[in-house]
Amino acid sequence: MSLSQSQTFLKLGVRLQIKPRILSTPSTFQTTHLTSLHLTPSTARYCSPNSTYLTSNFKRSYTMATNTAAWITAAKAHPFEVKPAPLWTPEANEILIQNGAVAINPVDSSLQLGAWWPLNYPTMLGQDVAGTVAAVGPGVTRFKKGDRVVGHAVGMATKRDQDNAFQSYTIVSSHMASPIPDNISFESASVLPLAMSTAACALFQDTHLKLQYPTYPPQKSTGQTLLVWGGASAVGSNAIQLAINAGYEVITTASPKNFEYVKKLGASQVFDYSSPTVTDDLINAFKGKTSAGALDCIGGPPQGICQKVVASATGVKAVASTKRGWPEPPQGVTMYSIFGTTLKDNNVGKGIYEDFLPAALKAGTYVPAPEPVVVGKGVAVIQGAVDEVKKGVSAKKLVVSL
Repeated sequence: MSLSQSQTFLKLGVRLQIKPRILSTPSTFQTTHLTSLHLTPSTARYCSPNSTYLTSNFKRSYTMATNTAAWITAAKAHPFEVKPAPLWTPEANEILIQNGAVAINPVDSSLQLGAWWPLNYPTMLGQDVAGTVAAVGPGVTRFKKGDRVVGHAVGMATKRDQDNAFQSYTIVSSHMASPIPDNISFESASVLPLAMSTAACALFQDTHLKLQYPTYPPQKSTGQTLLVWGGASAVGSNAIQLAINAGYEVITTASPKNFEYVKKLGASQVFDYSSPTVTDDLINAFKGKTSAGALDCIGGPPQGICQKVVASATGVKAVASTKRGWPEPPQGVTMYSIFGTTLKDNNVGKGIYEDFLPAALKAGTYVPAPEPVVVGKGVAVIQGAVDEVKKGVSAKKLVVSL
């Protein structure tokens, strides 16, 4: 190859000896591409749309799929800015999901407006995705292109843009994803990941309540009873089902309008959380039972009530809570805080997303809950859904179709 030809290749930002395949573009081209969007370039590899692929003998252009994201450009910035994003390339043990639906969580709104967690701006938010596998990385054997899946996007923990949900394509670790049967829509499946992961962290991690894992078919009864405060919440809806499939009885709280809902999920008894006698009611309900501990899905005053219930019961005297700031517990009672992504780094992630969920969803012993409420379609709708979740929802979860 002549010097002039080599210079032409370098101006195009393409390395020599290129094979006709999807490329990881060099950092010089990457920076130029993203600067035009007024965004800080990510360190991740990506495939640019309308890329030109070259060999020593010919040049050919292809139109590639494109990615669009709801960018949060700075701390507390509102609204999201809908702009192009890189089309990510999955690395080892990762899958690229073309999102069919994303669900909205309260943490999305609090992160956008409160900026209480350090993020690398500009970036995206979001953790719940369901869609179709677009590509698989090296070492992935559980999935192939075209598979329907649900996955937990953990960008809040990794601080990688490709690991966030609020975009058309998201990278998910293969052990944090599960196939979904054809009878479950993307919108229904998308309600699962963060809520289920949070409940699983509380129930099964060695650093928390250390319950035995759920299985299909469900485990035989352990003879122990778990208290779930807030059974109609997203985390509570999943905690009830996980505990039942793990062999535990569940007693829960809810508003009267949601009593039947939580009983359908498997709770044996449910009490009105607003009742002035709820503390005594729960203490009496646990008489003669062996406690497996408690999970508080709400925070605030219920933390103290859960402490009193497990303190009075026989068995495990521990409470896991989704919120910090609990009162000083009685002697002998242990409190645990939950961070819903930590299962990705231990056996619980695989135990739930690989070993349990695929078969349980297929058999119907585990159902997506709470019910999805589809607020619209497209990345541009996500900001409105995040604003709406601030108002609060019960026994439902807001979802955006893509």
